[in-house]
Amino acid sequence: MLYLQGWSIPAVAEVKLRDDQYTLEHMHAFGMYNYLHCDSWYQDSVYYIDTLGRIMNLTVMLDTALGKPREVFRLPTDLTACDNRLCASIHFTSSTWVTLSDGTGRLYVIGTGERGNSASEKWEIMFNEELGDPFIIIHSISLLNAEERSIATLLLRIEKEELDMKGSGFYVSLEWVTISKKNKDKKKYEIIKRDILCGKSVPHYAAIEPDGNGLMIVSYKSFTFVQAGQDLEENMDEDMSEKIKEPLYYWQQTEDDLTVTIRLPEDSTKEDIQVQFLPDHINIVLKDHQFLEGKLYSSIDHESSTWIIKESNSLEISLIKKNEGLTWPELVVGDKQGELIRDSAQCAAIAERLMHLTSEELNPNPDKEKPPCNAQELEECDIFFEESSSLCRFDGSTLKTTHVVNLGSNQYLFSVIVDPKEMPCFCLRHDVDALLWQPHSSKQDDMWEHIATFNALGYVQASKRDKKFFACAPNYSYAALCECLRRVFIYRQPAPMSTVLYNRKEGRQVGQVAKQQVASLETNDPILGFQATNERLFVLTTRNLFLIKVNTEN
Repeated sequence: MLYLQGWSIPAVAEVKLRDDQYTLEHMHAFGMYNYLHCDSWYQDSVYYIDTLGRIMNLTVMLDTALGKPREVFRLPTDLTACDNRLCASIHFTSSTWVTLSDGTGRLYVIGTGERGNSASEKWEIMFNEELGDPFIIIHSISLLNAEERSIATLLLRIEKEELDMKGSGFYVSLEWVTISKKNKDKKKYEIIKRDILCGKSVPHYAAIEPDGNGLMIVSYKSFTFVQAGQDLEENMDEDMSEKIKEPLYYWQQTEDDLTVTIRLPEDSTKEDIQVQFLPDHINIVLKDHQFLEGKLYSSIDHESSTWIIKESNSLEISLIKKNEGLTWPELVVGDKQGELIRDSAQCAAIAERLMHLTSEELNPNPDKEKPPCNAQELEECDIFFEESSSLCRFDGSTLKTTHVVNLGSNQYLFSVIVDPKEMPCFCLRHDVDALLWQPHSSKQDDMWEHIATFNALGYVQASKRDKKFFACAPNYSYAALCECLRRVFIYRQPAPMSTVLYNRKEGRQVGQVAKQQVASLETNDPILGFQATNERLFVLTTRNLFLIKVNTEN
């Protein structure tokens, strides 16, 4: 059973896309913006910004009743005076701090006091500064180090790229801004660090690590840090030149040995070359410069290994394998500077070894207990786009990528804050299911923990073509999505049955059933915001806020 009730509220400050905001990235970032904000530190409290620039708060007073909209803060600027403004955005940085953007390019850091306590709650501006073009806030954290507080926030812009003649003409900018007091004597907060990442797609997910030492991004196209004053096009060209750089060396192998070929600088002589062979190690020095050094993938007969200078001004090294027949996937462990060359005979042998896994017939044995996948039986919602997203972690000090995970067909679905002291979780589709992952920046070897599964949700949500917002309860008890108009779908976790139920096909008793429910809002206004807590769903339209009490009883 669901309990649904709506309240009239002052109109939401919706900002519609302008004619010059015509790309898919503008739609993802601003057209699909969630205007309803849930305070993850006090779950039964939601906020939005109205047309007068007031931050309005509504709090659950009784089980199914909301208090009157309460103004907690008013933006000092007139929002309607800026023609190119974006939607105002807010992020709850900690239990006593909030970051706020007015949509015109100004950032506010606000001390709120304990928001759950009306006696101590007081919103005061601690920092405000114009930061250039309009932006929205997508994440922020509060850092307390040696009794000195700093705020790190992540700002998103979509900017015009005049030199881009082939693409959309826009690029996505993520600015990582850190605000702090420079010393204990100063009471004024100032910007102490600004770093910018650029990419070609709006990230599905971007969050700063709780200790401020790194940043994680899930996106379709990669992001790179851009140095101050450096043009995006120059940065992209540098990255491209690195990718297409010629391999440092080429190598090939047989069952008995390996051959490494290195192009030598002009006028190289035998005296310029030093090659040291050890049973599981190799060291190559050219003209007193370290060329290649490291642990070999497997052991070699170092006494029988040799090298020679060829007439084509190249160095050829022959390594004799200790373990004959072993195929080496790499020459030096962890080294990616070389290129493996396979001859046609090796490729044919590999294909023959894999032959048993394939068939020329679509379904050669349909009576098998577990028949292979039949592509003709796939539905439209089973088909993934060829493009895949990647999950990247950037180090906050070096500004370089430390981890890259290709998500492949694991489609990004949504993010949710389970613990406000941790990074937001993200949900990915795995086959027909949806799996929730919690990032852990402190665990370098196990940075992403699987914490919950929503059975068949990946398959079910794919059929909802009009879905706008997606969320789940922080305790994983249910997931929910809403369409652009009226309808909200709720998918509960499996729960024990109070009555006896049998599976008709197999004749076995069913112990648990996952219920699905639909709520229909009594309004024709578009849905502008959507938030889920453990017990309730909040749905925001232009002039109404709806509360859906999600009944957790069986």
